[in-house]
Amino acid sequence: MPATARIAVVFYSATGNLAAMAEALGRGAEEAGAEVRLRIVPELAPPQAIAANPKWQAFVDEARYETATLDDLEWANGIALGSPTRFGLPSGQLKEFLDTTGGLWFRGLLADKVGTAFTSASTGHGGLESTILAMNNVLYHWGSLVLPLGYGERHLMKESGNPYGGSFVSRSGAAPDDVALEACRLQGVRLAKFARAVATAVEA
Repeated sequence: MPATARIAVVFYSATGNLAAMAEALGRGAEEAGAEVRLRIVPELAPPQAIAANPKWQAFVDEARYETATLDDLEWANGIALGSPTRFGLPSGQLKEFLDTTGGLWFRGLLADKVGTAFTSASTGHGGLESTILAMNNVLYHWGSLVLPLGYGERHLMKESGNPYGGSFVSRSGAAPDDVALEACRLQGVRLAKFARAVATAVEA
């Protein structure tokens, strides 16, 4: 009997852009029959930095996502990591959470899961690919199977154009557009499909 895809979408968002992308990815996974946990990592920035940006403050005040835990990673057989770019790297908030996974890694509890990543930047050359690749480095160390978005769907070839993972260029603070959200939805469908296949093979 095929395993059920269990997808943990673990992300950091400051102004809501990554949260919207995470929701789209989770929606795609659910459409593909997966159980989904949408989880945000804790905010670490000082209050004065948050208060200086009205969009950041509004998101912190209004966000109602459950906080990511190590149990979410252990439960999942498919994991999506999401972060805005920070100088071409994932945010410190996401990295801080990932740095706590050593115990799970040591016990082999993160191996043989399927992982993928998504991101957003404020400029077209602001580190989209390098941020995704940096998140994928964690998956390699876990022993997970790294799943790219690829070009398998016409939308990805003709519209979004990033085979590494869902991405969006947020010029002037713009919210993710339909092109980026559809790419994330397709990424969720793909993650659910392969997480189910790999989990079924591992359990056989």
